[in-house]
Formats: sequence, structure tokens, C-alpha cells
Amino acid sequence: MPRLIPDAGPQRVFTVATFANSIGSGIFLTAGVLYFTEAVHLPAAQVGFGLGIAGLVALGVGIAVGHLADRWGPRGVYAATLVVRALATAGFVLVHSFWPFVLVVTLAVSAQAAGLSARGPLVKRYGGGRPQDFRAYLRSVSNTGISLGAVLAGWAVQTDTRTAYQLLITGNAVSFMAAAALLSRLAPVRPLPADGGPRWIALRDCPYLALTALDGIMAIQFKVLTVAIPLWLVVSTTAPRWLISATMLTNTALVIAFQVRASRNIGTPTTGGHAYRRAGVAFLASCALISLAAGTPAWAAGTLLMAAVVIHTIGELWHAAGGFEISFALAPDHATGQYLGVFGMGAGLAEALGPTLLIALCITWGRPGWYVLGALFTLTGRAVPMAVRWAVRGKSRPPVPRRETAEAAVRRPEETVNGGDAACGPLPSPPRGLT
Repeated sequence: MPRLIPDAGPQRVFTVATFANSIGSGIFLTAGVLYFTEAVHLPAAQVGFGLGIAGLVALGVGIAVGHLADRWGPRGVYAATLVVRALATAGFVLVHSFWPFVLVVTLAVSAQAAGLSARGPLVKRYGGGRPQDFRAYLRSVSNTGISLGAVLAGWAVQTDTRTAYQLLITGNAVSFMAAAALLSRLAPVRPLPADGGPRWIALRDCPYLALTALDGIMAIQFKVLTVAIPLWLVVSTTAPRWLISATMLTNTALVIAFQVRASRNIGTPTTGGHAYRRAGVAFLASCALISLAAGTPAWAAGTLLMAAVVIHTIGELWHAAGGFEISFALAPDHATGQYLGVFGMGAGLAEALGPTLLIALCITWGRPGWYVLGALFTLTGRAVPMAVRWAVRGKSRPPVPRRETAEAAVRRPEETVNGGDAACGPLPSPPRGLT
């Protein structure tokens, strides 16, 4: 990193707000499930089912809130999502049964998804000429905050009392309110005028939807470290269990140190697509090493798993960097929130369905499932550059004049309506700086 903290101004304020927000995220990721199972005494199956409901509901919320951020201004909308998330998180302490749990966790998860869509236009506005680099920097900051939140959560988990968990939940809510308060120091961001096209243009952009689907498949890799490796290590290897923590710490440290560097040479959608392709190969190599850890001595299993985590994290860095570039560069300025809300649907589906798929493939099926998973990542990575070429080609075509009727367009099949697939509707004008 050229510097640890940006110069005084909007970037610094936004960075500090992101750090405060990510501390709360780290607390929830580490101790959220344990709070409901150990302190509230809900069955683990009910907690998992409730989180699945929340994840599915949140899928559509991101698009709608992203559209509101485009129309009303992203700063206020993003701050509102943080306030809702803080109130929903504070409501955790009032939960004593299943359906109140579903209500508050759905509000919290939906507010989180909505916040990711609303903050996108802010990142693009404050990121200067290269908002993707600023987004990569913010990911490093977020991982630092998540690590701190995990340390704080470790105290409550070790104490294992309802009071300790409730203090943790209160601190979690306070972190979100602090982030919202910090955002008030930013000047309001005026929304950009629409181009007069359809309101939900992101849902009519077929190449972008294809990229969203491919990114969703690739995003299953985020669950490999948190779901598949811990279960595989315990069930199928002789490696020591403390290695689970070591794998997470290694991954977090590498992301903090190298995410900005991994994004440095990815400056166009084309190079972003190539990053996906490299990531797919890295995930294949990682899956192969993980599978080989079964049936080996403890020292060999530990070595193979740690090597796999390092290679997997390299792929994760490329995947994240490519996603930053593609999702931002292919989104028109006046609809950035809506587009990023659509792009987030892929990761949302991976969040909801990924654990079940990984358990079925890698844990139930065993070693062959790891090779199938690696092949899935590799094929997905190879498909992304083709989808990127489709998207760039569609946006580079000159639009059909408005006076031309649909019937006239049909008589000229070699052209598409407004530079896009007629079945998907008109595509937006190309964003500035697209190469």
C-alpha cells in the first residue's frame, strides 16, 4: 500500500466508517450463530433455516435499495441501511423464540445487502480515477476490522455467558451506528440524472446478468475456507484442529497485505476477465491439495492444507480484483447502485446455497467431489472472459436512433436495439473510461 490511511478528506472519512462497520461484521461472523444457539438456546437446525430465509429475502433488497441510492443520493441511503442494521442487531437481545429470530436476522441481513449496493456509488464517486483500487483498499481495511471483531468475539465465546454475548451484541450495534454517524461528515452526493431509458436497466442487461451468474458460481469459493475445509479437516484428516484457526488467520493476513497489489494491474474489463480465469486455475490446484490431505500423516495433512489455503487465497485475490473491475466498469454512472445490487445477487445465492453444495460434494462424496468443485471453478473462470467480450462488444455499438421503430429494427437483424440484445432490452450508454 502506498499509505495506510488516505489523506484527510472524503476517502479518509469513508475508510474510518468502513473500519467501524467491519468490526461489527467480524463480531457477527464469529459469534452470531453461537449467540443464538448457546445464549438463546435455539436448535442449530432452526438457526441455519432462519439464516437461509434471511439470505433469500436479501437477494432482491439489494437491487431495490441500489436503485434508491441512484435516485435519491447514496450517502443518505447507505447511512439509513446502517441504522436499520444497528436496530435489528440490537433486537437480537430480545429474541427468545424462532420467529422473532427470523424477523430480526432477516432485517439485519437485508440491511447488510442493501448497504453493499448503496455504498457502491460512494466508492465510485470518492475513488477518483480508479475506484477499483479504492475498493481493493477498502477490502483490506474491512478484513482488518473483521479480524479485530473476531478477537472481541473470542472473549464472549470463551466466557460463554448470556451477559457476555449480550454485551457483544450491543457493541456490534454501536459499531454500525458509529459508521452511520461518520458518514454524516461527508457532503451529500447529488444523484446523476437518468438517461431516459427503462427504470430497471440492470435487469435488462443480459451480458451483465451472465457475469452476475458466473460470479455467483465463483463466489462459492468464499465458503470453502469457512465451511468445507473445517469439516474436511475434522472428518477426513488427522491434522490438528487448531489448524482451522491458522487457515483463517493466514487467509485474512494475505488479503490485508496483498489485495491492493493484486488489483494494481487490472484496469479494464478484459484484464478483469483474465483475473477470473487465473483464479479458477488457482482454485483447482487448491482443491486438489485439500483432497490429498485425507489419509496422510498429521504433519503431511497440515502442510498440504496450509499450502492449499495460500494458493486458494491467491485465487481469491484475483477473483475479488476481477469482480471489482467488471462490476464497476460495466455499470453506467447514473445506475451504479442498481447494477451493483444485481451483481451482488450472485454472491447472495452462493451465500445461501454454497454450504449445502460444498457439504454434498466435498464432505459426503469425498475426494472426487473436490476435483469436481475445482473443475467447476476452472470452467467458470474460463467462461468469464467470453461474457466480458459480449458485454464490451454490446456497449461499444452505436445506439439505434430513437425514431427508428421496433419493426425497422427487426428488418435489420445485424443490428441490435440500443447496442444490446433486443430480447433483453436496451443497454445503457458506455461508462466513462471504458476501454
